[in-house]
Amino acid sequence: MIPDSVREVLEEYKLTALELEPSTTRISEATARQIGVSMGQVAKAILLKARTGRFYLAICPGDKRICREKAAETIGSAVRMANETETGLVTGFKPGGICPFGIKRADILIDWGLAKYATIYPAAGSSGAVVAMSFSQLQVITGARVVDIIEDDD
Repeated sequence: MIPDSVREVLEEYKLTALELEPSTTRISEATARQIGVSMGQVAKAILLKARTGRFYLAICPGDKRICREKAAETIGSAVRMANETETGLVTGFKPGGICPFGIKRADILIDWGLAKYATIYPAAGSSGAVVAMSFSQLQVITGARVVDIIEDDD
């Protein structure tokens, strides 16, 4: 189910959410398989908590991992993944369904790795809904700072 706050943003920007079948496998993998795209196009959102207590919502390709060292350098503080309770309190969403629209209690970071795709798919408020959009649309809607925080390919 797509929350009303997300629906309002979708309507404002004339975007349409895709509602998917629930899956017990990794969310990015299941999402990519259901919509027929690469796992990298699934824009996963992970809430990070800095040692300072400030929260950051990191949006990155679904097939990549966040590099803690790069994230710490970007943020200026050591970071850890927020727990489920913190994630719910700060974003209003559960892990796996964090919609980056309208987040007020965290700074939003979007990794350059998503820019290589013409279309990306962030969650639309649940693990069973995504929205197709461009990298630039996501950046404009969220006001995200574009950064390099994913692990390098070896």
